[in-house]
Amino acid sequence: MDRPLLEVADVIRAAGDSFADRHRAWLRWPHIKTLNAIQRCRTAALGGHIDECSGCGHRAISYNSCRNRHCPKCQANARHRWLEARRGEVLPTRYFHVVFTLPHALAPLALANKVALYDLLLRISADTLLEVARDPRRLGAEIGFFSVLHTWNQKLEHHPHVHCVVPAGGLAPDHRRWVCSRYRRFLFPVKVLGKVFRGKFTQTLKNAFCAGQLQFPGRLKPFATSKAFAQLLRCGWRHGWVVYAKAPFGGPEHVLNYLGNYTHRVAISNHRLLSLEDGNVAFRWRDSAHGNQQSVMSLPVDEFLRRFLLHVLPRGFVRIRYFGFLAHRRRARLLPLCRELINALQARCTQPVLAIQGVARRSLWPCPLCGGAMVLIEQLSAAQVLLRGPPPTRSP
Repeated sequence: MDRPLLEVADVIRAAGDSFADRHRAWLRWPHIKTLNAIQRCRTAALGGHIDECSGCGHRAISYNSCRNRHCPKCQANARHRWLEARRGEVLPTRYFHVVFTLPHALAPLALANKVALYDLLLRISADTLLEVARDPRRLGAEIGFFSVLHTWNQKLEHHPHVHCVVPAGGLAPDHRRWVCSRYRRFLFPVKVLGKVFRGKFTQTLKNAFCAGQLQFPGRLKPFATSKAFAQLLRCGWRHGWVVYAKAPFGGPEHVLNYLGNYTHRVAISNHRLLSLEDGNVAFRWRDSAHGNQQSVMSLPVDEFLRRFLLHVLPRGFVRIRYFGFLAHRRRARLLPLCRELINALQARCTQPVLAIQGVARRSLWPCPLCGGAMVLIEQLSAAQVLLRGPPPTRSP
């Protein structure tokens, strides 16, 4: 992919220092750390390394990445490594994509209690899927899936939601057979998922309030009383608790490529940025309310950076989690069993066993001359990079 003309790092370099001076009242160390990492990413400040082609011997000097999980330039390599690690976990069956969204009325509370509410959103959405799947009227089986937390919408506004990717079936309670989903176009009825999700989340949130685990800073201070908090929950209850089930996608030959679209996203990619002029940042966004029509939004630099920093996660917070038979403690034992039972079921049904195709391994950076794999042979400090000269501009 061609290098974008404008990057988030360019916006930070142009206005980051003055932005930090004007907004010290709410900026915290994770915000400052993210801004510093992004503007130094792939510059001489972080040093560099030498890669050599395993085929023709071509050598190239490159700047190091910051590896901050909010950096738009560092996610391609992180996504590739994650997908390589997941390659052996893909099952030969169809997959469903389910999205759980926190009601808009509760979003400010989540912003003030990121650790508690984001963790709650991940856990309750997972518990909802596991409980409905165990119901004999729905599936009557134990499912396994992974969830990814996103906190933004296309306009960079705060919009917490969880993407879940679930195989179309699960293990029977006795672990002796694979139970296929009885629905072709969706995993479970979304109205059922929505009701269970709303009930579980509201009750758990009440318990957290009673235990004094929630904070109510600034404009949320009036909701710190029991009566006002109950009114907030009633407001959230009346609004729709959206659970969205996308159409199922193909077998395992599509899964890995599909997952890469969700696992390592950041609030905005560099390729969506259009211009930085007269103190305003223009970027593309997709309007889902009007058939995903492409539109352009222009924001003042301060507002753009404020929205971007809304989505900085707390230190150590795990945004990709695994549940059911994909949980870390059970994966090694149950995944081979799932694969064996699915293959046996497909053999009895005289259907061909699905195979993983179309996801061939590739080098993170192919040689620009012969296409061979570039191999790291030497690390360079920032001073060494400056002495040897800057590396040529290239796509990540």
